[in-house]
Amino acid sequence: MRSLKVFRDPVYRIIEPVTRLLVRWRIHPNAISTVGFLATVAAGFLFHLDHVRWAGFCVLLGGVLDIFDGRVARESGLASKFGSFYDSTMDRLSEIVVFLGLLSLYNQYGRELADVWMVYVIFLAMGGSMMVSYTRSRAEALGLDCSVGFMQRAERVVLLGAGALFFGLMWDGLILKVILIILAVTTILTAIQRMVWVYHNAAGVPLDEGGAVPDHVQETEKLK
Repeated sequence: MRSLKVFRDPVYRIIEPVTRLLVRWRIHPNAISTVGFLATVAAGFLFHLDHVRWAGFCVLLGGVLDIFDGRVARESGLASKFGSFYDSTMDRLSEIVVFLGLLSLYNQYGRELADVWMVYVIFLAMGGSMMVSYTRSRAEALGLDCSVGFMQRAERVVLLGAGALFFGLMWDGLILKVILIILAVTTILTAIQRMVWVYHNAAGVPLDEGGAVPDHVQETEKLK
């Protein structure tokens, strides 16, 4: 799957007027993070109610707000260590809530038994998503900017949100099932990819030198 990084700069140019407006209105970035989290809570609840298309819309809305909180924090000079911690924590909670909603969608009485296996797929997708974020976070604690991988948060949000919004439960939910299988497989592969990357960049490096970033590691804006 092609990384969404190539679309980052065009998207930022499009949303720049809204970012400036939010800064002018003195909207705190933590407030934006909170609203984005509430949007994903709504998404999880809508998945539970089988309102898959509206759930997809809320997933995408939460993703858009996740872009704005970081941009507003930098533009307003309100970026802080707590803000970064809070944003990352809300992102992880958001994914957990969405996957819980999906578990409820496939774990209801009266559904065909064939849907039960999707519970395991969803657990794998959720676990893989958490590991993608954890491997980067752990690498950064060692001074490495481990932003490699083809299924980062932006890709996960777009794939699940857009898929749910445009396809809903069409064809007995086949498209949504395929999307979740793709998420399960690719998130696990991305976590492995990051582990291999860290091995190549940190193998043999003493812990007391962990804060030194190799010259060939380029600083990039976080996509989680």
